[in-house]
Amino acid sequence: YRVETGDTFRVESIPGDIGDTVELTDVLMVSQDGDVKLGSPNVEGAKVITEIEANGKGKKIIVFKYKSKTRYRRKNGHRQHYTELRVTSISI
Repeated sequence: YRVETGDTFRVESIPGDIGDTVELTDVLMVSQDGDVKLGSPNVEGAKVITEIEANGKGKKIIVFKYKSKTRYRRKNGHRQHYTELRVTSISI
């Protein structure tokens, strides 16, 4: 994800309660005042401090299986769990 301080974004479900702090250390690229640092694969020492804003479920997706001539039909619904994070700081 491409984020800046103050942004909110959704990721797959992370264990924790609303208001908990989460530290993300898998940072691929950091840009500060025009200075760009690329990682191979990650930038060493870079981390993004986030706070959990919400936990929830995404939109419902319908999964339908069908085989012709055999009367085989299966319909399932799925809702992916997500965690919404707010970026509080980015450090290098």
